[in-house]
Amino acid sequence: MSAKIVSTEPATGAHLWESEISNVDREVERARAGWLGWAAKPLTFRVETLRRFANAVRAAEDDLVDLISRETGKPLWDARTEVAAVIGKIDISVAAYSERTGQKRLEGAMGVRQAVRHKPHGVMAVLGPYNFPAHLPNGHIVPALIAGNAVVFKPSEKTPAVGAMLVDLYHKAGVPEDVVRLVIGGPDEGRALTSHPGIDGILFTGSAATGIAINKACADRPDKILALEMGGNNPIIAWDTPDIASAAVLIAQSAFLSAGQRCTAAKRLIVKESLAPLLIAEVKQLADRMVIDHPHADPTPYMGPVIDNLAADGLTESFLILMSNGGRPIKHMVRPKANLPFVSPAMIDVTDMPERPDIELFGPLLQVIRVPDFDTAIAEANNTRFGLSASLIGGSPSHYDQFWANIRAGIVNWNKPTNGASSAAPFGGVGISGNHRPSAYYAADYCAYPVVSSEADQPRATMGVGLRDVEVATAVK
Repeated sequence: MSAKIVSTEPATGAHLWESEISNVDREVERARAGWLGWAAKPLTFRVETLRRFANAVRAAEDDLVDLISRETGKPLWDARTEVAAVIGKIDISVAAYSERTGQKRLEGAMGVRQAVRHKPHGVMAVLGPYNFPAHLPNGHIVPALIAGNAVVFKPSEKTPAVGAMLVDLYHKAGVPEDVVRLVIGGPDEGRALTSHPGIDGILFTGSAATGIAINKACADRPDKILALEMGGNNPIIAWDTPDIASAAVLIAQSAFLSAGQRCTAAKRLIVKESLAPLLIAEVKQLADRMVIDHPHADPTPYMGPVIDNLAADGLTESFLILMSNGGRPIKHMVRPKANLPFVSPAMIDVTDMPERPDIELFGPLLQVIRVPDFDTAIAEANNTRFGLSASLIGGSPSHYDQFWANIRAGIVNWNKPTNGASSAAPFGGVGISGNHRPSAYYAADYCAYPVVSSEADQPRATMGVGLRDVEVATAVK
């Protein structure tokens, strides 16, 4: 019997979907066979095909929203914003391709033209995460297809059903079946795909550990383009503000939206000591009021479960480890439903911990650090190998100027959450959050490479230096 990948609903434990594991070699071979024909199509043809994909998603919106909710556990309203982002990605990617990879022509002497155009890399491997199983891989796939690449897409083994539906919608819209291929599988298939000699580029969103492993595996293949987005240990600094209620909402949204399973979620609240008692109490009160339930529940939940029991167990164990190493609980993390991966939002003061773990705790767990001055706040915010997202809540314009200048992050916000980045802007980070290949609007940069050409209608050339006179040359000969 062949091996299978089985997907279950985290909120209920119900069987949702299953499929046999894919043959990576066969899928890459098919993509290579389809790539040249797709690359040869006019840009207008590829763009129109992707616009039909947007219409196909609109037609299937309710079904896709429901599937995302069931497979990830996120509330329906949260899943609906994800599908809206999938649709909106087309127009944004078309504009980005035109702006970032547009053609240029320069006139030279003797009728020579200098031309700069862009070519696709070839066959791109896209590895998607489970937290946004449609939006984030789509953010790689659409710009790759517009540029003329073929794609082999491996969704997370935790959300394969959404990945399969996404590929089906590409095909229904007219993207040739050999141009977008689907690989169903686990880590072994992921490694086989990223190391495959038929892959020209790897577009990855996921954990730092996996991204670093991919980078190491490709160390002897500088010809492969790598775009790695690897999460964050994101800080949110709270400083002087008269509006404690709004500050608390922004902090709660940053830490607990999508059950904290966003790579831009705030993991560390760094707060001025004099502000801490009032603000922490307000954030805790909001967290206490949050409805945590299955996606279709009434009343509407703010949070669903995390992706599976393994993730839930890891989060509760991490909370206990923080406690046992000097952390003081503000709001305990509990498991309200036995045998299902629901966890409550949690807060813990780690100010007095001698060593704080610099890891991405991927869930609704907010660590609090109290500081006496703004310089210390920035130093604490930068006390991480990651560098994806950071926000300042409150403070003056001069505080924000200092924050913006000194913080190490690819997304820097003021009086806005750490999460919810726009697809019309670049998305990426520094440190081990990425490899300086930001996605979203800048995805066009890694989906095509520039080619410069000198062009003339007729061959015209002379050699006026370093030649003997004709008579001398004849005599020497």
